[in-house]
Amino acid sequence: MDAKINLEKWFWKAAKECNLGEAAGPPQSVTGGYLHKMYRLQTTKGIYAVKLLNPVIMERPDALDSYNRAEKLECILYENKIPVLPALEIKGKKMQCLEGQYFYVFRWLEAKTIGWKDIGKEHCQTAGKTLARIHKIEQKDEPAPDEPCDVDWDEYIRLALERCPEIHKELSQNRELLYHASEEYNAAVKGAPQITCISDGDMDSKNVLWEGTEPVIIDLESLDYGNPYLEMFRLALSWAGDVVCDLDVERFHAFIEAYRSEYGELSADWRVISGIGYSWLDWLDYNVRRALLLECGGLQEQKMGIDQVHETIHRIVYYQSVRQEIIVHMETFV
Repeated sequence: MDAKINLEKWFWKAAKECNLGEAAGPPQSVTGGYLHKMYRLQTTKGIYAVKLLNPVIMERPDALDSYNRAEKLECILYENKIPVLPALEIKGKKMQCLEGQYFYVFRWLEAKTIGWKDIGKEHCQTAGKTLARIHKIEQKDEPAPDEPCDVDWDEYIRLALERCPEIHKELSQNRELLYHASEEYNAAVKGAPQITCISDGDMDSKNVLWEGTEPVIIDLESLDYGNPYLEMFRLALSWAGDVVCDLDVERFHAFIEAYRSEYGELSADWRVISGIGYSWLDWLDYNVRRALLLECGGLQEQKMGIDQVHETIHRIVYYQSVRQEIIVHMETFV
């Protein structure tokens, strides 16, 4: 699949197998996330987006169950008129597999994402309201299945010294913060109101396309059940700019106010809830494993892991610096 000619042959065969018509040209790589690969494929029947799922991720023992659960929740969102782009069902199923490569096919949508620096209050309001609509579909008064962070950062620091010096210094210098952030994250998971709802899992700006002022949510593979307070707070931070370490309190306010107007009143210990802002720890954990070649598909992916370790630690350090301001703001207006 790495060689261009093999990739083109695979797509030609996939198009035939999935009854998409004959490929009318080579697949075009589309800028996407850091886990999977997305391609634009034009055929004699139309234009499609094809997502190749990361083979390393698919080797996880719970991968197929997680994707199957996400597919069912995707259908529920679509039935409830949430603006999502669902995977096409082909031969009775959404997930396809050809020559060991798992993939999804979507209709191609001529819409665009909004860059982090271009997000306005109106985008945050729309995203907040849409998230609340998702959370209201199905709720239970019981603890959500959010998992605590129990990473052995000391072991990673030790392994990094041996296998990947590029990340050792930064991990070592931020050791105390990483353990503190883990404790605060776990406190948020434990201390949030005991509610479970459908959770998007990954509805940040890069996973929302815009047709004018109307959003279309993509990349729904992370759909699961979770806690509405935790996801609301985490995504408010994301849309407000913590991803690029430039958090705008007005955008943060706009997201939560719009969410509350749709969802209803919010009541929680916001100091405790704010620990979910350290949810970057999960992404850091995964990328440290990539950098250390513990869960990695090759040298190119290892380099991506190294780069993401640096970026993610920077975000965690940044959140630590603005967290108190966010807590004060939440306690003031909610």
